[in-house]
Parts: sequence; structure tokens; C-alpha cells
Amino acid sequence: MESAEPSAGTSAQAPAGHRAAPSAESAKHAALAFWLVSPGSGEIRESTLPAPADGEVLVRTLYSGVSRGTESLVFRGGVPESQYAEMRAPFQEGDFPGPVKYGYLNVGVVEEGPRDLVGRTVFSLYPHQTRFVVPASAVTPVPDGVPAERAILAGTVETAVNALWDAAPLVGDRIAVVGAGMIGCSVARLLARFPGVRVQLVDADPARAAVAEALGVDFALPADGIGGCDLVVHASATEAGLARSLELLAPEGTVLELSWYGDRRISLPLGEAFHSGRLVLRGSQVGRVSPARRSSRTYADRLALSLELLADPAFDALVTGECAFTELPSVLARITSGEMPGMCLRVRYE
Repeated sequence: MESAEPSAGTSAQAPAGHRAAPSAESAKHAALAFWLVSPGSGEIRESTLPAPADGEVLVRTLYSGVSRGTESLVFRGGVPESQYAEMRAPFQEGDFPGPVKYGYLNVGVVEEGPRDLVGRTVFSLYPHQTRFVVPASAVTPVPDGVPAERAILAGTVETAVNALWDAAPLVGDRIAVVGAGMIGCSVARLLARFPGVRVQLVDADPARAAVAEALGVDFALPADGIGGCDLVVHASATEAGLARSLELLAPEGTVLELSWYGDRRISLPLGEAFHSGRLVLRGSQVGRVSPARRSSRTYADRLALSLELLADPAFDALVTGECAFTELPSVLARITSGEMPGMCLRVRYE
């Protein structure tokens, strides 16, 4: 196991063969980060941080989260070359397919920076790293009623918020969410708060029924999903899931596609009821604020709203595992291979 902090060099006053303990100040400006070296292989690397300039903050990470779908795709080298620019994380270093430092679910404490932020717990779209320096505008304070352990879901809930701005569900709608992963479950929980809406979470894994219950929505296996839906939100990232989503629609209904397939090609039954039913298949992506709110909401507004929504303890059901930061290289390999199923993996920093 590697140390959570790199040690300082040997002091002239230290006895021969011994290392001096790092000063508090030098430790603040040393960091360890997770890097994908090449597809399927990751490691922890050391780096030295600059002192924060005016308008910047030094953050010590408490927790980060692994977004299983996207980060597994990155880890296996599945990002299409045509999407290298679109898939860049805000503070990514390196390039696809590797070496690259990637990730975007980070919660930490501000150790240096503007007075109103020092000591605050903040969320940022930063990769897996023990400490980092970013502009103060790149961090969002976590509301007092939201535990740091849950706040790592802010980026996921932000995707769900943007999706519902795109979908614009109406009171009384019949809705299915196909795919009970982090994104699908976040969408389902937000929809459960709409008045008069029937929400059914559909997934091939019967164990996800317990998650649906925690989120306050109905559950069904794909074959048992209730049809006649005004809206289906698809988030399973499978060809079968998308085909089933179309089958569950009522005439003139809409499938909102949230899945990211990377370099995989899929086929769809567009020769069946797609034309006669005047069905709609629409894409949604969090990289841009939904056109429905683009004139009145900024990225910062959307993220702040997502953190406020995380005051809801039902979202704890989305965190299904935890590991130490130093275990991340082996754990991400196990997640990508399918050996370690689940939803959000929380990474703990000492």
C-alpha cells in the first residue's frame, strides 16, 4: 500500500538512514493522483502542487466517486477517437487512451484560498487526487444538510436534472426508467417527487428491486415493464434496453437516451411501431445546459441545485461500495471486468 502522502527528502539534521517527517506546509503542496497509464492498467503517481494564487483554492480530498459507466469505458480504452475532445473532463491531464488522469466526482475541504471558502466542504469536477489547486469558481460549497459522503453524487444528479429539463415530464405522466444504474436511479428518484406521475424502474437484475423500493418507485424486470408510457428514460447502455424502451412507449411517446455507448455500434427495431406510432428517440447529454433552461440557468446554477437535492437521504441507496484511494488501480480493473458489480463506488481518502 502506498502512503496517502509522499514523504519529504532526507534532512541534513536527521540521523543517517532516516527520513525527516514532512512539514505541514510541504505536505499541503504534495499530492498523489490516480492515472490510467494504458487501457486496463492504472497507477498512483506523485506530484507537487503550486501554491494557490489569488482567486484559487487548495482542496484536500475527502471522498471521490467512480462513475462506473463512463470511467469503465475510459479504463478499457473505449472512447472513440472522434469523441476525445467531447469526453475530456474539466481538469483532465493527459489524453485518451492514456496516460490520462480522469474523473469528475470529488468532495473535499478548502485548506487555502478566499476567507469565505477556507474550511468549507466543497464539490468539484476533479479527478481522483489527494490534494489539488483550482480556481475558486470551480468549487461549489456543499449545503450543511448534505453529508460529504453523499455529495459525491452531485455530478450524477446534475445529469438527471439536465435530463428532466430536456424531457419536461408532465403531471400525471406514465414513465419508465430503463436501467437502474447511478443515472437511471437518480432520474427515478427525482421523478418520484412529481405529483401524479407513475414511475417504474426497469432492470434485468432482480436485486435492483430493493434499490427501487428505497427510492420510492415501482420495479419490474424488462419482460414485466408496463407499456403505454408517455416517456421512457433509457440509461442501461445496452441494445436490448433501448429496444425495450421503444416497446414500452405509447403512440407519440418519447425515449430520452442517456446511455453512452462509446465505440460500440447498436441496432434498433425501427421497422416495427417506430413510424406508425410516431415515436421519438431523443439524445440528452450533461455537457451543455438543456435548451429548455439555457437562457436562465448557468452550469453553476445547475450544480448548486443538484447539491440541494442531495439533502434527500434516499440517494444513499446509490452508493454500493467503498475502497481506499490506494486501492483504486486494482478496484477499477475489477469494476471494468464486471467482477465488482454495483453502482457508485465511493473512494475514501485518509
